[in-house]
Amino acid sequence: MSQPQDPILPGLLTLTEAALPPLDDLLAAAQATLRARVEVDGRISAKAVEAEQFAAHSLSWLATYVSALRQMHRWAATQQGEGLFGEIEQLILQIAFGEYLAQIQGGIPMSQGEIARLADIGLGADARDLLATDAITTLIAKGNNEPARARLCLLMQERAGASTFGVTGLESDLEMVREQFRRFADDKVVPYAHEWHLKDEFIPMAIIDEMSELGVFGLTIPEEYGGFGFPKAAMCVVSEELSRGYIGVGSLGTRSEIAAELILCGGTEEQKQKWLPLISSGQKLPTAVFTEPNTGSDLGSLRTRAVKDGDDYLITGNKTWITHAARTHVMTLLARTDPATDNYSGLSMFLAEKTPGDDANPFPTDGMTGGEIEVLGYRGMKEYELGFDGFRVKGENLLGQVEGQGFKQLMQTFESARIQTAARAIGVAQSAMEIALKYAVDRQQFGQSIINFPRVSSKLAMMAVEIMVARQLTYHSAREKDEGRRCDLEAGMAKLLGARVAWAAADNGLQIHGGNGFALEYPISRVLCDARILNIFEGAAEIQAQVIARRLLETGRN
Repeated sequence: MSQPQDPILPGLLTLTEAALPPLDDLLAAAQATLRARVEVDGRISAKAVEAEQFAAHSLSWLATYVSALRQMHRWAATQQGEGLFGEIEQLILQIAFGEYLAQIQGGIPMSQGEIARLADIGLGADARDLLATDAITTLIAKGNNEPARARLCLLMQERAGASTFGVTGLESDLEMVREQFRRFADDKVVPYAHEWHLKDEFIPMAIIDEMSELGVFGLTIPEEYGGFGFPKAAMCVVSEELSRGYIGVGSLGTRSEIAAELILCGGTEEQKQKWLPLISSGQKLPTAVFTEPNTGSDLGSLRTRAVKDGDDYLITGNKTWITHAARTHVMTLLARTDPATDNYSGLSMFLAEKTPGDDANPFPTDGMTGGEIEVLGYRGMKEYELGFDGFRVKGENLLGQVEGQGFKQLMQTFESARIQTAARAIGVAQSAMEIALKYAVDRQQFGQSIINFPRVSSKLAMMAVEIMVARQLTYHSAREKDEGRRCDLEAGMAKLLGARVAWAAADNGLQIHGGNGFALEYPISRVLCDARILNIFEGAAEIQAQVIARRLLETGRN
């Protein structure tokens, strides 16, 4: 009997390195082609970009794929240099390149039923010929095939219980952080998360207290303000592992991350000295109060008013989709201080103090009321609509002590928030993969484990591959942030891809369960519900793609 052929391509890293320059040329051609269609009098026309929305979003996805493959090659080259580029890493790399190159050539799924093709951007045969290199042709033809996926899935079974199914490329101290939070999630979160979801219960305060002790809420806050001063990459690792346990637990840190970033970027020194140690220690739990009914992502049209009353402000208006509003102590609240404006310029940010509520009286503070919004998933903190009627905020809690800076201050948090959301998406995807892998091994059909069927093993292998792709893109954005470089483009791409990967993993994980996946008793049903929100909050996928496209067209970056 002949021996099975080694599924790993010879000279793999040489092939992936050679594939990158043609991709850069293709992206440059796509940018130039679309820019010519949306440029009016030498400037990018917002109206023209909107009219060409499908083409613009196709460009965003193309750029995201090119950046993702670049980071995958970077990761692999680093691992090879350190002697860590083993079989599982090689398989992940080659399948990723084979699949994503094939999608670039034939069509990238932006969502179910929406495929971004090169022709949508306006590229013809000349541009597509850029992909006709020996390296790209080989990777498309032989990179992602059934033997490679089957071998990867077998290795995944051997490493069941590992957090990442392969070396991630992070420093050893960050991997130690990962292991610590993986143990915490496995011991304190995973066994109880599904019950919290089914009963629509708050995450217990005991869990929040333990998270405080572990430093979750002060992870990236500088040491001089009571935090740990860790890099954003540490935030990614912690968010991944906590969200792998339960997205609600992973998202508790998001509120602190946003509040701390707002205060660090826009607060006075007195505000930093007062609030950052309290947030870092978990003594004060914050929540973000930005969105209003009927405004969605259009924050410039906010109507909630902040009127000066002596030294203080009185807030009147309505807010919606406010996460963890009842149990928190302080709201980062965006309101209009200049009634003569109807755009971003009249908005101000407040550190609005409130009294935490309980089940009997969730909003005991004078001047505010609230009602719960029942949701499919993402339940552990609960969502609320809030009403403010003469709600008093101390004048000293105007962020930065200058009116009209609220939207600018909020914009400064978008990079960190989207990096953190991408990390949460990776954690949710990882959860789906681990749950589905265990079920596929245990489930017997037709005399064998269903993991032996190629359609099942292929789904699991692609989960592992896409999770690693999203992970490397997210780590790249975190490194850019840590180096002090503008990274809204990178963070947006990481969030855009991560959210799609999480949904695909959850959906395929449920498919592997068959009818059982549709039963509420199985945790994969919860993971599916939780994954769905990731394409909506912190910038819906369509908004995210629009922002990415505008940056690509205006700067010419690739």
